[in-house]
Amino acid sequence: MAVDKYPSRLGQRARILERKDPVVHRNPEFADGPLTEEDLKGFEENGYLMFEKLFNDDEVAIMKSELQRTMDRNREKDADDVIKEPGSNEIRSVFEIHKDSGFFQALSKNHRIVKAAQQLLGSQVYITQSRINFKPGFKGKEFYWHSDFETWHVEDGMPDMRAVSCSIILTDNYEYNGPLMLIPGSQKWYISCPGTTPENNYKSSLKKQETGVPDNDSMRWLVDKANGRIDRATGPAGSVLFFDCNTMHGSAGNISPYPRSNVFFVFNSIENKLTNPYSGQSPRPEFLANREDIVPITPNKDRLQTFSTRMANK
Repeated sequence: MAVDKYPSRLGQRARILERKDPVVHRNPEFADGPLTEEDLKGFEENGYLMFEKLFNDDEVAIMKSELQRTMDRNREKDADDVIKEPGSNEIRSVFEIHKDSGFFQALSKNHRIVKAAQQLLGSQVYITQSRINFKPGFKGKEFYWHSDFETWHVEDGMPDMRAVSCSIILTDNYEYNGPLMLIPGSQKWYISCPGTTPENNYKSSLKKQETGVPDNDSMRWLVDKANGRIDRATGPAGSVLFFDCNTMHGSAGNISPYPRSNVFFVFNSIENKLTNPYSGQSPRPEFLANREDIVPITPNKDRLQTFSTRMANK
């Protein structure tokens, strides 16, 4: 295995390391994407971009209908890829939806999001993880601060910071229903977390992450670097958030009556395929970290309404 540029979980002390990879991988071959130079500079500086109403109301209605069908189909399912809330039978996440051979597979190839991912990563892309997140009203639990890359690197073997998450918002995100919180500029630093990785850590971490989370002093340092700013990804349904794999983020619990749902795709550069986990343990299951039959995505310009009608008529 190559030298580990981003070691973590090697003892009881946290360390703050400088990022060694670009945030935006500029490549003339993929410069004709939808993002402006201002967008690229904003992503480079803050580690995320929010586009309001990238999908229109009709498209959101289709997504919500498909989300409900997926939830109903999995409600009584007892499987590793269907995550329930701690202490209840409410669904928290359904994984690997981009392989459903239906609506969400088509959505994962939609040119509006794929072309943006290609532009940010400077290459063709594939999906390394996908899921539907559902944070129900009154009982949706919090998710503590973390960098996705820290887990993907240590537990999945993602070599470099060359992945971007795409969150399609399906319900209006308010200040009070547990929206995603992000620390601007945090993608420039890597928190090498204390502790070690338990065997089969994913079985508990998907419900409540306790390994690979930053210590309090490191979090204070990151927020101070951001001049005290903690941003919240609020906006109407149909909005889309892109954020760098190393941007520090988390969310509070939802004690409001209003649920918060989103579709989540992780686009990884085709040049950044997963290797052996840097923890030295066995890889996590395929539904969390895709390794099999990896091929670049061809962006799809089909209208969602057209595709949904076609599926309904089968």
